[in-house]
Amino acid sequence: MNEVALYLPSIADGEDKTSSFKNRLRKNYRHIRKWAKRTTTDCFRIYDREIRHYPLAIDFYAGRFCVHYFSRTREAPEPSAELKEEVEQALRSLFGVTPALIYWRTRVRRQKMEQYEKKESSKEYFIGHEYGVKFKINLRDYLDTGLFLDHRETRQIVAAACPGKRVLNLFAYTCAFSVHAARAGATFTKSVDMSNTYTAWGADNFELNALPLKKNPIIREDCLKFLNQESRTGTKYDIIIIDPPTISRSKKMLEMFDIQIDYVDLLSKAIKLLCKKGIIFFSTNSRTFVFDKSLFSTCSIIDISTKTLPLDFHDPKIHRCWKITPLSS
Repeated sequence: MNEVALYLPSIADGEDKTSSFKNRLRKNYRHIRKWAKRTTTDCFRIYDREIRHYPLAIDFYAGRFCVHYFSRTREAPEPSAELKEEVEQALRSLFGVTPALIYWRTRVRRQKMEQYEKKESSKEYFIGHEYGVKFKINLRDYLDTGLFLDHRETRQIVAAACPGKRVLNLFAYTCAFSVHAARAGATFTKSVDMSNTYTAWGADNFELNALPLKKNPIIREDCLKFLNQESRTGTKYDIIIIDPPTISRSKKMLEMFDIQIDYVDLLSKAIKLLCKKGIIFFSTNSRTFVFDKSLFSTCSIIDISTKTLPLDFHDPKIHRCWKITPLSS
């Protein structure tokens, strides 16, 4: 494996320490930097809404900073000029970063039917690392960056189960779960997503890590439609990863997808594709989702959410995750 060159700048002592916000950034970064060096990771969160007057999450991506502003009202969705200046000054002071490497996102509570739109078309990509695995990151063109940092430990848990296994990744996005699985020794992965953009992005992630697409095919398809088709082929998998959106109403889908309504159908179809002793890892970031385990009486369902929360995330409700295994007959 090629040596990985991480960019994890040091923070010098001696600068002004009167700002509680800047002090928190300094403390958080120094703490996680030690972990990042050990794990060959340069994509992580350095601030997670810890001070009330700073409703922000700040993510570090290989020397760049993605600042998420959480608006409290839809009427005032943008951060004030004063807040932006204070945050950017703190990042410049601590890290010596230029304004061009600070990217802002506004996170406002959406109506149920609203979709996130593409922001720009810069095609400005760079490489980030997670446990030594390379990923293409884009901080300009989309609300999301290509790598969901909150699932970093979930990917490690899943990868640990994958050596020698056949893996199916549904709602694969940019295939981060699949790439980790393949790097960990999965004999075969298949990734399914509806988006041409994300399937192409996923293919690039496999190529970055010298993993052949012949053993790791990527399918552009509606996942529920794919499951119907796959069940007719008799194909089986040892591991199935399901991390769907809360709501999706893509034009490529016949009907709107709603996790609370569709999870029963989704999981029931996926269970049929499992090998004996197979495992489904199912997750959602819906805060209102209710999992009725009684609908799956033939399965063992274990909530593993606490094990999947990274050390740099402070909100235990950022996502929930379950390990589902059919009971032996």
